[in-house]
Amino acid sequence: MMRMRLQHVFTLIMGFLFLAACAQSNGEANARALDADLMAKLPKRNTAATDTATFGAGCFWCVEAQFATLKGVTAVISGYSGGKKANPTYSQVSSGRSGHAEVIQVVYDTATISYDELLEAFFLSHDPTQLDRQGNDVGPQYRSVIFAHSKAQYDKSLYYIDKLNQAGVYKSKIVTAVEPFKAFYKAEDYHQEYYAKNGQEAYCVYVIKPKMEKFRKVFKDKLKAEK
Repeated sequence: MMRMRLQHVFTLIMGFLFLAACAQSNGEANARALDADLMAKLPKRNTAATDTATFGAGCFWCVEAQFATLKGVTAVISGYSGGKKANPTYSQVSSGRSGHAEVIQVVYDTATISYDELLEAFFLSHDPTQLDRQGNDVGPQYRSVIFAHSKAQYDKSLYYIDKLNQAGVYKSKIVTAVEPFKAFYKAEDYHQEYYAKNGQEAYCVYVIKPKMEKFRKVFKDKLKAEK
């Protein structure tokens, strides 16, 4: 039921009406959590054929596997973002003290899939009402966060959060943070394509696989053809 309501809300607010509302009535409100200097440094828009999005939604093994199935997504890289230390290791991030979140960086074809659709996938891929955790994965490294690469991404992210909260899609308020993108550090090689390479491991079978099955059902019309 929650997934149906979430999709319904996204359907209603996509399109030119969203863009107009975002630009006209939400411009000032959406800047409330973003430092003015950082806002000025964000590019206004990306007109290239490909764009990049960065999301934190718990364990990156799970989220990477989900986003990799979507048409138009050309690359998904697991890594770290949001902390102050350059080139952190997995052990430093998993300690919860580095300030980084486990994230995925998504490169996508803008002619095939939109940022709006990626946001829909993001909010369906995890529980955005859990603070600093996803299920049994606990700590700030598992926080729900969107790192915006442009002002348009920042504005859209806050707009959707506001609308989802207003519609009461979730029982609790969304705690997803929206922050300007600063840096991304690729995780160690063994983290990349983890589910695809280790599908028989217990974590993959009992945690990732059920999430994948639900994700595939919701996005069945937007999935890449299976090889």
